[in-house]
Amino acid sequence: MDEEDIAQKLVALLIERNMTVATAESCTGGLLAAQFTSIPGVSAVFAGGFVTYATPMKHKLLGVPRRVLKTQGAISKKTARLMAEGAAKKTGVDCALSITGNAGPDADEGKPVGLVYIGCFIDGKTTGRKFLFEGDRGSIRQQAADEAMQMLYRKLLA
Repeated sequence: MDEEDIAQKLVALLIERNMTVATAESCTGGLLAAQFTSIPGVSAVFAGGFVTYATPMKHKLLGVPRRVLKTQGAISKKTARLMAEGAAKKTGVDCALSITGNAGPDADEGKPVGLVYIGCFIDGKTTGRKFLFEGDRGSIRQQAADEAMQMLYRKLLA
């Protein structure tokens, strides 16, 4: 499923279920929110997004505890989960997606290029998943945004 297809299908499903969504992004820098907002009619379900590129912003805007950022790092499953929960809490939505990772070109926090964690919050339950994408910076960012949408779509259908 290409990025436009998954975005359209996900937005249609959210509208059908009368559910709202928000995003919290780091390495994708707003790309996920941009994919949502490229779909006509999304204003019925998309509350907004946070771009918390700098590590301190994950704490300041989303409430990720400093100790988690210090012990596990900004690029971790725990941080991704807490980012999604923070976005949901701040916006009052039914669903939230978060992305944190390293799109390159160099290792960050000792974590390899392509390592991405995606968090998914739906009605009080949060999951996180690790991915290792390949390609250049743009490709890694695009893969992460696409995978986040697919993750939420699959979980809503489950």
